[in-house]
Amino acid sequence: LQSEVSWIPNKHYSGIYGLMKLTLPKALPAHLSRVVVLDTDITFATDIAELWGVFRKFTDKQVIGLVENQSDWYLGNLWKNHKPWPALGRGFNTGVILLHLERLRSLGWEQMWRLTAEKELMSMLSTSLADQDIFNAFIKQNPALVHQLPCFWNVQLSDHTRSEQCYTEVSDLKVIHWNSPKKLRVKNKHVEFFRNLYLTFLEYDGNLLRRELFGCPSPPGPETVQLQAALEELDEDDQCYDFRRERLTAHRLHLFFLQYKYTPTEDDITLVAQLSMDRLQMLEAICKHWAGPISLALYMSDAEAQQFLRYAQASEVLKNRRNVGYHVVYKEGQFYPVNLLRNVALRNARTPYVFLTDVDFLPMYGLYEYLRKLVLQMDMAHTKKALVVPAFETLRYRLSFPKSKAELLSMLDMGTLYTFRYHVWPKGHAPTNYAKWRTATTPYRVEWEPDFEPYVVVRRDCPEYDQRFVGFGWNKVSHILELDAQEYELTVLPNAFMIHMPHAPSFDISKFRSSSAYRNCLSILKEEFHQDLSRKYGSAALKYLTAQRSV
Repeated sequence: LQSEVSWIPNKHYSGIYGLMKLTLPKALPAHLSRVVVLDTDITFATDIAELWGVFRKFTDKQVIGLVENQSDWYLGNLWKNHKPWPALGRGFNTGVILLHLERLRSLGWEQMWRLTAEKELMSMLSTSLADQDIFNAFIKQNPALVHQLPCFWNVQLSDHTRSEQCYTEVSDLKVIHWNSPKKLRVKNKHVEFFRNLYLTFLEYDGNLLRRELFGCPSPPGPETVQLQAALEELDEDDQCYDFRRERLTAHRLHLFFLQYKYTPTEDDITLVAQLSMDRLQMLEAICKHWAGPISLALYMSDAEAQQFLRYAQASEVLKNRRNVGYHVVYKEGQFYPVNLLRNVALRNARTPYVFLTDVDFLPMYGLYEYLRKLVLQMDMAHTKKALVVPAFETLRYRLSFPKSKAELLSMLDMGTLYTFRYHVWPKGHAPTNYAKWRTATTPYRVEWEPDFEPYVVVRRDCPEYDQRFVGFGWNKVSHILELDAQEYELTVLPNAFMIHMPHAPSFDISKFRSSSAYRNCLSILKEEFHQDLSRKYGSAALKYLTAQRSV
């Protein structure tokens, strides 16, 4: 659609996007007869259904509903030689628009606004307020087509606003429009009230909008019907009901929460991880250690997402990175949906290869470049390989990070570093064979063993994580097991490493340790996973069930 408006010179800070509303009657589906068009810098203080009801007040000829502009901009008296576009009186503000698309199309809207713009640009040369100038010039020529909305539907807090003359009580207001470039820093006698209204809105739990609490039921869609049927099949007396219920939860997603701009190459690798608010401090460090693209799933409430936004915008490290894809998964339910998060991050990686890691780990400096060379040397594009990056850990919050394998081995011998989880869960990484790794100079194969859960580099088309595993326990183990079932070669890299940084125990590991019911359910889920694996891969998968039972 950009070509529809890119010919119009525009001085407004919104650029070409500030002109796109002009194209809506053409761009939107023909079956849509009416739309409410809103700027993103407005806050509603009432039910939007009230605004929709204003369409009923249109006369047969009216096609556009707008609130009068609440500054003297179009009167042309703000400063010397100020020459605005033509407008009817004070003109109208396009932050809130009711468009009767059906009537606009029958009038020939596209041709009419184009002719208006071409005519005015001959003398004005460019727009100052983007689409608003063209809408106003059109209305000046066709005043019978506009329906003037009461001013409380668009209380404008622009730099030269006279909006205070539009209302007597702030409780009367329905829509507040932060249409100054200063946004929340604008001056107004009621700005503190407006700001609190906006900040309160940000704190709302968006999940409330998904629930029919207000007596306005709507017919269920196919997905809702399917979900309801699945829920009805669950046994509420099952001791693992909560785990099974969690798997059916449909979380709200906001993919690419911040701008992402990156063009991958054929040997490119994305670091894939997930985190919650309590691990946010790891992001800057990871970005310093990994120059390549990153795909992160963030498990947050609506309020936490806003905190993250402020954190990212203030960070000198994060605000300059455009190759980090942040995908917000909004909180719902009582468990941390770790494998759902991993899958969201994995699906939205844009490179041929992925490094599947956890956010508590810092990769060695230069790992990105090292891996890019290896995926070509090892013909990863045409073979099923899972490249194992050996994992270590420190108990020190302040660590002088090793710059080479030799330095890491020295720190290992001095007790500054340890092989990962050697003291609490040696089975998880013992098959890496750290003794062999110390002197290895070439990649070496290792065999799958029960409970092996290394961090690996694989092709992006690898199996996804099994989402029945939530919270703590077996979420990575099950994935590595399935890679082995699909005959991936587990190959340890001799000159790669990653280090786990210390942190407080997660809430889920505390539940695992303290609740026998939690541990029992995890055992049941593991058994069911093995049975599903046997159905999927046949007799080849029996070794996993046998190995698990012997453990």
